[in-house]
Amino acid sequence: MFSNSITKLFKIEYPIIQAGMVWASGWKLASAVSNAGGLGIIGAGSMYPPVLREHITKCKQATDKPFAVNLPLMYPDIDNHIETIIDLNVPIVFTSAGNPKTYTSFLKSKGITVVHVVSSSLFAQKAEAAGVDAVVAEGFEAGGHNGREETTTFVLIPLVKQAVKIPIIAAGGIATGRQMLAAMVLGSDGVQIGSRFVCTPEASSHINFKEKVIAAKEGDTLLSMKKHVPVRLLKNKFFEEVHSAELNGADINTLQQLLGKGRAKKGMFEGDLEEGELEIGQVSALINEIKPAAEIVNEIWQDFSAALQKPIESM
Repeated sequence: MFSNSITKLFKIEYPIIQAGMVWASGWKLASAVSNAGGLGIIGAGSMYPPVLREHITKCKQATDKPFAVNLPLMYPDIDNHIETIIDLNVPIVFTSAGNPKTYTSFLKSKGITVVHVVSSSLFAQKAEAAGVDAVVAEGFEAGGHNGREETTTFVLIPLVKQAVKIPIIAAGGIATGRQMLAAMVLGSDGVQIGSRFVCTPEASSHINFKEKVIAAKEGDTLLSMKKHVPVRLLKNKFFEEVHSAELNGADINTLQQLLGKGRAKKGMFEGDLEEGELEIGQVSALINEIKPAAEIVNEIWQDFSAALQKPIESM
């Protein structure tokens, strides 16, 4: 039975966390990962308050294991989300995209374990000072919104390890057990995986998007919208329009107009592969099939265990 600071903190079997992704991680995915021994997360960033309430309720019916809610701190109706989380006794909250000082002490006063997502060692120190229980150190390889520092996971994890004393969860560019072992050798206590869990039957994202992800090759994702909010996207018609605008010196207002409203929903949830925003990580190049979330958790853990026994492949 494996045990470390992360499995103890979350009361889970394996230090494998499924990222709380917009338009992909509802109750079906979160409960499947939790039932398999990891920590499933409901992504609240794309949900209206009544929808989040429904997903938490259904998740509690589908699993008796711990699960979490990812809460982007810039969400416009965040007070209602927090009220729902407290009312339904969600045990763990992962916060992101904002100042952890704002809600950490309040959430912890309600008995909730709080984790904050960071992209630099400086932000990790600020999160620790705010009282969070752990941090997710997310490298530049990750899908979706990224830090402006563009620090890769292999550099970020040892930097954060030097900077804080609280547990560290590595994210960005991780899809296999060997990658998990590498991240933990560098100083993390667990891993958060997003892109691989997009390619599951339980993920709420559109099948068109899932198939686009498993077809992705090396170099098919790039960071975009750097002057606005940096985001890693699969290349498509929308990406090319943004990329062209950026090469021509587009300002923030122009990029905002190009982005418009509902662009991520159009791509990832509704399956428009040309006009939609397709957020995914570089590790999509290593993902070749759609398979159940429980199989992925078990495969990653078996791969990790085998790599731990034989970390270096001999010729």
